[in-house]
Amino acid sequence: MLKKILTVVAIVMLVVGIGLVAFPPISNFVGTQISNGEADSFDIRVEEVDEGSFEEAVKDGKVDKEGYKVDKDGKRTSKQPVVFKVDLDRLFKVSVAYNKKLESSQYELFRNDTYSQAAINLSNYGISDGIYGYVSAKTIGMRLPIYLGANSSNMSYGAAHMSATSLPIGGNNTNTVLAGHTGYVGRIFFDNLRNLKMGDKVSITNYWDTIDYKVVETKVNKPNESEDCYIKNGKDLLTMFTCISDGNGGFDRYYVICERAS
Repeated sequence: MLKKILTVVAIVMLVVGIGLVAFPPISNFVGTQISNGEADSFDIRVEEVDEGSFEEAVKDGKVDKEGYKVDKDGKRTSKQPVVFKVDLDRLFKVSVAYNKKLESSQYELFRNDTYSQAAINLSNYGISDGIYGYVSAKTIGMRLPIYLGANSSNMSYGAAHMSATSLPIGGNNTNTVLAGHTGYVGRIFFDNLRNLKMGDKVSITNYWDTIDYKVVETKVNKPNESEDCYIKNGKDLLTMFTCISDGNGGFDRYYVICERAS
């Protein structure tokens, strides 16, 4: 009897051990597929942008009252609401104005601790999932959706845009800052950021364009050292950072600074 019990215990421990070894790569694979799926869905949404307006599309029977594509019988044929060009035109105009305002007021916005709030409410422009675009880096296999507002909720789903920094549309006198988790169970976010090398390409894809940047600097900062989040005159920058251990039970910040490729 004792021998049988010991055998069962041994089998259970073996199964648990195998599970502990297998869980990280499996969960990371699944997490990567989720992120890639979100980026793929974004690309499809951009391809299917409607040239008209929501009201016209409803009237013509192209979408239902919640904005989903429907067939002639009124059955939904899409998994996400349609985005309309007229709304994206408004969003782009507001985004440009937001970035322009930062050139003179960025410091005050930082002081007001607004970085965790969304710079713009995307639902006002027909975007229901909160995704502004995605950031990608082929050399480290990264494709992450970009959410507005560097708060814990957004950082549980992808890269989070830090409000009071430039929205990710590029342009002179801009610095888009994205924060992301490292070591988040079941998802790969900025875990591989430290594998980026000087000159590696990092791209931002938004509703209007894909902007290519190249890594020009990597560094470690203390949590209160935020100078790299500020706009640099005449520069078009993308700055990404994540937490890393400081070796003393706390955390520093690992920064990857990218400049727009010419």
